[in-house]
Amino acid sequence: MKLVGKYVDKSGAGYVNLRPEDDEDMWHLYNIIQQGDLVRAPAIRRVQSVSATGSTESHRVKLNLTIRVSRVEFSSSGAPSSSADQATSPAGSSSAAPTTTAALHISGPVAAENRHVKMGAFHTLDIESNRDVRIEKVDGWDSVALARVEESCVPGRGAEVGAVVCGEGTAAFCLLSQHMTLVTHRISVPIPRKASAPGTSQYEKAMARFHATLYDAFVRHIPYTSPSLRAIVLASPGWVREGVFNAMITEAGRRGDKTLSKALREKTVKVHVSSAHVHSLVEVLKSPEIVAQLKETKFAREGIVLDKFFKMLGVDEMRAWYGPDHVRLAADRGAIGTLLISDELFRASDPKLRKIYVELVEGVQQKGAEVVMFSSMHESGQQLNQLTGIAAILTFPLDVEVVEAEEREAREEERRQQETETLDGGGVG
Repeated sequence: MKLVGKYVDKSGAGYVNLRPEDDEDMWHLYNIIQQGDLVRAPAIRRVQSVSATGSTESHRVKLNLTIRVSRVEFSSSGAPSSSADQATSPAGSSSAAPTTTAALHISGPVAAENRHVKMGAFHTLDIESNRDVRIEKVDGWDSVALARVEESCVPGRGAEVGAVVCGEGTAAFCLLSQHMTLVTHRISVPIPRKASAPGTSQYEKAMARFHATLYDAFVRHIPYTSPSLRAIVLASPGWVREGVFNAMITEAGRRGDKTLSKALREKTVKVHVSSAHVHSLVEVLKSPEIVAQLKETKFAREGIVLDKFFKMLGVDEMRAWYGPDHVRLAADRGAIGTLLISDELFRASDPKLRKIYVELVEGVQQKGAEVVMFSSMHESGQQLNQLTGIAAILTFPLDVEVVEAEEREAREEERRQQETETLDGGGVG
């Protein structure tokens, strides 16, 4: 993402001009833009005009429109599946980075005068890469939104891990960046059982076809030549990953693809997982091999912190709290050591609810606690969303029942004081 222009005063009023460049930038915009914001971007509008003879003509006009946001929709890039006869690639082909395929649609009434479009007319902006987007927040920019803008504009980002989660005959190709996990492709090749194939020749032929299909798909969907790619993960139950790795090394040598052969030998990490589903990426990110290699990346940090929370929940549940109400109670007592919060909570349509979470994050940070913002496009973020989207690891144990009892007593005491003040005021009158 490029920061084209920015003006935000001390009160938070102002605007930001951004230029998205890839799928992850679209995801950032989805998290930055809220209901009620004013967004200005290029658009194409069909306009009708009446000629001097009275005939009506319709033509498409390129223009910049400003709308007041009423709805924001995001869809990530798809992951088409292929069978063995669909995945073919010329020998010695080079890897290319996937194109931008994420879609961001912003709908709402037109909020600025335009000679082609009436004020209040409804329009949907289709945000495109390398097109400037101007965002103005009517209620002002809060600290979380500004931090997201700064984070999105850090240069040198891109997919840091290319992962292939495979089983016998199946494989899912994934790209993991700081904020997103994209499943870019899937393949499925029928594999007969060894016992049903005399001499296992049918089984071996099917596996050879699977390895060839996987190799061709890998070359097309994993950007192994990218400097930002730090690891290539082959994950599977059993020993499938070993067969895949050996077959790819052999095929790369046969085709004379020295670049791929070098990338596989230097960057490949083989990890055992319990199943061949994409959800197993959570296990991948917790594996010691990956933790050691990617401990500085955001998504690995998310996996480590979430794993620490679940372990704490099992060992000492008084130091592992989750749910908005309980976490706020822990924050009021200064007990939070690490706050786990999903970016999904900041997309709340109610600005008051968003403000509550922003104030919670700011308050926790002021007390010196660590705040880990989880992306709901990662498996770890989806797991956190199943726990209400917010959790905390406490620095000291707190009993939920005791704290709730204290809160009830405090509210009861406050009510009694108000009643006493009311009675005293009535007596004086």
